[in-house]
Amino acid sequence: MELSPRRVALLVAANTALAPFAIDAYLPAIGVLAESINASIHHAELSISVFLFGFAIGQLVFGPLSDRIGRKPVLMGGLVVFMLASLMITTADSLNSLLIWRFIQALGGGACVVNSAAIVRDCFSGREAAKVMSTMAMIMMLAPLVAPAVGSMLLHVAGWWLIFVFLAVYAGFLLWLLGTRLPETRDMTLPTASPRQVLGNYVSVLRHKEGMGYICAVAASFAGLFAFVTASPFVYLDYFGLSPGMYPLIFGVNVVVIALSNRVNIYMLRQRTPQQNLRLGLTIQMIAGLGLVIVTALDIVTLYTVVPLVMVFTGMIGLITPNAISSLLDHFGHISATATALLGGIQFSCGALAGVLVGAFEVAHLWPMVLTMLGASLLGNIGVRMLTANSE
Repeated sequence: MELSPRRVALLVAANTALAPFAIDAYLPAIGVLAESINASIHHAELSISVFLFGFAIGQLVFGPLSDRIGRKPVLMGGLVVFMLASLMITTADSLNSLLIWRFIQALGGGACVVNSAAIVRDCFSGREAAKVMSTMAMIMMLAPLVAPAVGSMLLHVAGWWLIFVFLAVYAGFLLWLLGTRLPETRDMTLPTASPRQVLGNYVSVLRHKEGMGYICAVAASFAGLFAFVTASPFVYLDYFGLSPGMYPLIFGVNVVVIALSNRVNIYMLRQRTPQQNLRLGLTIQMIAGLGLVIVTALDIVTLYTVVPLVMVFTGMIGLITPNAISSLLDHFGHISATATALLGGIQFSCGALAGVLVGAFEVAHLWPMVLTMLGASLLGNIGVRMLTANSE
């Protein structure tokens, strides 16, 4: 079966969009969900952290398995687990049952998503892989823009449980789509790794100086993004007093900017290397983070100063993530799913940590968000420039 870059991008984007839908679609319903399981809204919000934790573990465990037995068996199995766990969440009547099924759902989601970048690397390399990654990321970024609106609509139609039925149906659709349209992309003639070798593969990635630089870039930018996402309801609704109707519009602009920067990245890759675009994105992101700290320190925080800077900061993910991932996998084509799994595990752990840093201190100001965003961008820049100094 012939696989064009556009077809691969569409298939893996549909698969990767499963995660943001699982995270964002039920956010409007958390309050109602908390009431139905007799828990506080803060306890119900733990299901977000539990999902991120399970998602990271799912990638770490099933990425190496994908390198061993092939992409499709792991992908299909992950979708089945995700689908069944989504249906079981609709029966949750306590906080414990919600957290348990969300964790299992996340394990299945991790098994699915960890294969996306590996499938791209199976089929393409270098600039071509970066272009496909950018197209995939652009399509995937529509998910967090659409997911809250879909969740609100389903909540209005029937209740919070319908959101998880929708997720189950979406997983079932992917099961059919990928099962019939995507062939096995891994070269099964390649040798497989034993559990001891898997651990050795993880160690080899961790010890690879340049590879860890690219992982640092992705994890830091994701942490900065998640700091904003976690703080955005307080910042926009409480601090700036936006109406609930305006919030998704202001929030969604960031997704549009990310999509646009992905298109710019594809255009720039005609003349520039992925590493050059990566460093450019990190530099602009750090400048935007510094700008947020300055306007906060000078007490000139308004929608007209904060929103554009946040847009620039988050938009640079379109230059950072696809180029960092394709550069990383150029070094680990033989264990691409293992490398992607380690990347995902570190990335989602850093995102969860950033969310904790923003929310743990309960400071009714922008400082936790802007300092976390600046700190993340600084770490990303330092990591790339120290660890990938000789790459172009």
